Amino acid sequence: MIVLWILVILASVAAIVWGAETFAEHLGMAAVRLRVSMFALSLLLAGAEPEELATAVAAAVKDVPGIAFGDVIGANIAICLVALGVGAVIAPLPFGKHVRRYALFSVPIGAIATAFVWNGQVDRLEGALLVGLYILYVAIIWIVERHPPTLGETEELEEAQAKLANAEGGNIQSRISKELLLVIAGVIAMAIGAILLVEAVRQISNVEETQTKLGLTLVGFATAFELVVLTWSSSRRGISEVVVAGVVGSFAYNVTMTLGTAAIARPLQVLDATNLHLSLLLMLASLLFVILLAIPKGFLDRIAGSILLAVYLVIVVVILMQ
Repeated sequence: MIVLWILVILASVAAIVWGAETFAEHLGMAAVRLRVSMFALSLLLAGAEPEELATAVAAAVKDVPGIAFGDVIGANIAICLVALGVGAVIAPLPFGKHVRRYALFSVPIGAIATAFVWNGQVDRLEGALLVGLYILYVAIIWIVERHPPTLGETEELEEAQAKLANAEGGNIQSRISKELLLVIAGVIAMAIGAILLVEAVRQISNVEETQTKLGLTLVGFATAFELVVLTWSSSRRGISEVVVAGVVGSFAYNVTMTLGTAAIARPLQVLDATNLHLSLLLMLASLLFVILLAIPKGFLDRIAGSILLAVYLVIVVVILMQ
């Protein structure tokens, strides 16, 4: 039976990744064609990690808060150490002023979220505050940089506008319908995948402590996998600073929008908050470690990438041995 649920986990991860990719790829075009405001579109796409959000919300609704917390914390650790580590091993990752700004802004955001989670619960009011904090984060970066944030999948906005500008002829209404259908298909795939993933983890273990550990390791890595693939493929093609900023900025999205939305869907509360304390500190330490490694040279090289990957393996062992 466990083997069956492991297969379900693999299938659900595939569905989540496909859904997230399809959602991000076509949302920009659909929104631009429908003339959605720049601010609304940026909020939809900035840092858009819908796979983490879908999984956390599914865990909250099914009343397994350990998985929801673990997903957010584990995904952020994987983003910092695995996604950036893999990319840096393949080719140097630029970490200039643009990226540092996103990373440094994410530190206090992560600290505030950590304070909210420290007692093992996040209610609907706190969830709403976290979502508001994300909107403030986007607004501040927009004001400082004087253009929409390039977090997560926001580059899809520019691509969508370029495609629309170059498009000639054809049935515009038909194109809009196609883009919307693909966006909806992506959302459905993510929802189904997230529900199956959460249920599979529940079936493997009904113990909250074990569910939290699985969330921190298995679920967190699985939902961050798309960013690992993004940095891997981008590094092979000559990664840009915008992509690195997007990956780093996704850290803030997860601890605000993802966690906040999950808490709004259903208040989160674990029985033993001490199970989260070390992992929360490791999450913040992972981001700070990336910044400290990158600032001296202005980029993450192969040695730094190898160190990040090694640190991730150590963290996984430490979490599992708690």
